[in-house]
Amino acid sequence: METQVHSINALFEQLGLDGTKRGIEKFVVASAPIPSHVNLWDAPIWTEAQATALKQMKADDADWSEVVDQLDVMLRA
Repeated sequence: METQVHSINALFEQLGLDGTKRGIEKFVVASAPIPSHVNLWDAPIWTEAQATALKQMKADDADWSEVVDQLDVMLRA
């Protein structure tokens, strides 16, 4: 079984967000920090579809799990 390595840019695009470096930076600045007691997908910054996608990517898809963790770190800094 082959796994793919996904980028933060690809994750943003999967979520329907601007996946450019500038777009990601703007989103992080506008959205961070998420409190430590809140799951990434429970933060109020997501649409219902985005929250569901993040939760599923983390739980079910090892290919996306690492980049979801990267996003989580970015939004808590």
